[in-house]
Amino acid sequence: MIWNQKKAGPASAAVLSLGLLLAGCADQGDDGSKEGKGSGKKSASSSKPHGYVAGAEEAAEQQSRLVLADSRSGTLKILDLIEGKTRPLGRTAKGAELVTDGRFAYANSRSSSKVFDSGAWMVDHGDHIHYYRAKARGLGTVRGKKTEHVYSSPWLTAFTFTDGTARLVDHARLEKGRISSTASLDEVDRGPVVPLKENALVPAAGPGGDSVEVRDRKGKKKATLDAKCPELRGAAVTRTGVVFGCADGALFVTEKQGKPRAEKIPFGRKVPDKERPDSFRSRSLGTTLTARAGDKGVWVLNVAERDWKLIETGPAAAVNSAGEGTPLLVLDDSGTLKAYEISDGKEIASKRILSESSSAKNTSRPVIEVDASRAYVNDVAAKKVYEIDYNDDLRKARSFPLDFAPSEMVETGR
Repeated sequence: MIWNQKKAGPASAAVLSLGLLLAGCADQGDDGSKEGKGSGKKSASSSKPHGYVAGAEEAAEQQSRLVLADSRSGTLKILDLIEGKTRPLGRTAKGAELVTDGRFAYANSRSSSKVFDSGAWMVDHGDHIHYYRAKARGLGTVRGKKTEHVYSSPWLTAFTFTDGTARLVDHARLEKGRISSTASLDEVDRGPVVPLKENALVPAAGPGGDSVEVRDRKGKKKATLDAKCPELRGAAVTRTGVVFGCADGALFVTEKQGKPRAEKIPFGRKVPDKERPDSFRSRSLGTTLTARAGDKGVWVLNVAERDWKLIETGPAAAVNSAGEGTPLLVLDDSGTLKAYEISDGKEIASKRILSESSSAKNTSRPVIEVDASRAYVNDVAAKKVYEIDYNDDLRKARSFPLDFAPSEMVETGR
């Protein structure tokens, strides 16, 4: 999903954006087809405007929010980046880690994953985008032995646990506030289960190397992808498909005419295990993926171009990029944020951000979240979150003081 609007702008710009959005949605039926004024036809849902979502308010711009947690105390709060206000959201288990699919935040702990609706999301209709905001709330708990991964499509959310099991949940019902399982999976090989539209991609051991099976929403096996992914670890959901990290590069899975299709994106050279990516970071659904390359630097995978690039930045505590035309952002162990040109690896900006080094004992998991115009960095020791304009020499645009340590942070509304 791609958007180009900034966090805040003049009222006239917001009104114009909303006007264009409504114009683009006008006179469309439930199937998205347009009906002329003289057609004489009337939509069965003509009383409800296109894009209507019960219980939500439609907005003219992206409704970004940060879900923040203190892993020591279990405090969980939400920071509305439009209003600049922080509100309680609930509590997590101590030591829980936060992940997101762009709307829901999942607090993963040793025995479960708590699910929270951030109340901010977007729907991409291709030629236009709808932005929504609603009240944030907790939805319930998905039980399992240490949730290791959570990934979503508009149809399914998959929870993968460390004991080799996984659980598929109906995502549409999740949007309505209900946790409803569609299947429980056993004997999942090492690596995450990732939804691809209405199916689930499931790592499985097989002859000739690690394989990926295609299962339906009930867990029934439909096929096994031809391409192998040896030593599969890490995954990412992009706008065009799913990426798995492999010992020899990446496995990129798309769907063509209802059938999953896999292709390899090789590193192009031998990569030591310690320099292999084990997780990916990107803008929500972005096709430019970043990952740490051990102590050597950062990998950038351009999925659209099927190209890997290694940028030798040295050790990185956190990395991310908003994609094409934007810099690679790297937070080093000293707490300094640096920006690099992805094309040639040249450093173009540097600024000390954190109040202490990221390796200090009282800090935990620094994160860089990115969207179309801003980046967000959590300063655990200072109990702050910084908004960074990465197109203006890493300028601090805003600073949000908090009354707890934001050791976990995810951005929603994207």
